[in-house]
Amino acid sequence: MAVDDIVIDTFLRSVLDISVRTRQQCLALFNHAKTDPVSLRDTPPPDTELDLSAEQKLLYSHLAQMRGSNRNAIMAVRHTKQATAEARQEIDRLHLQLQNLYYEQRHLRGEIVACESYDHKYQHLPLIPVEEFLEQYPEHEYDDEHALMVARIGHEHVEREALEQARQGLLKKKQGLIADNKKRKDDLASLDKDLERFIDKAAKPIQKIFEKEY
Repeated sequence: MAVDDIVIDTFLRSVLDISVRTRQQCLALFNHAKTDPVSLRDTPPPDTELDLSAEQKLLYSHLAQMRGSNRNAIMAVRHTKQATAEARQEIDRLHLQLQNLYYEQRHLRGEIVACESYDHKYQHLPLIPVEEFLEQYPEHEYDDEHALMVARIGHEHVEREALEQARQGLLKKKQGLIADNKKRKDDLASLDKDLERFIDKAAKPIQKIFEKEY
């Protein structure tokens, strides 16, 4: 696979182009020195010296461009590393947040299951059967299960309040009867004492008569 097919970034392509031109310029100077070795030991002719100077300037220009591109590449790599680190931190933060959401989801599902399987006290209330309740209150016929249960519990609450009021009334009546019975018992006890005093008082004259000696 060719390099052009691998490197698609515009900046990297420009760096490759500069490196190719620099290499070609180095090869051109090498070939020139190889074909005219005298110019490396002795002072070359003016035309040759001008050509070499121009070639060297061109090479220096390419090298300067390469150094600049290298510096820019280093800065770009640093910027990319920093951006990558920041992106990784953001991904880690989002991943942690996602894990927390998964944990909260599992916790909430567990709570829902626990609530659904909880043995609620209202399930053991002696409520009247649904059929009998709907016969008494047909307006709840189309209620959902929750609304129907609330209505049945409300009905049971009203019934128990009525029974409690009746119990309180009977209790008051019982307490009144107990008080009346106590009063009558006290009256009977007082009557017994009065009778005893009356008998004692009436019997004394008779007793004295029998006690006389004839």
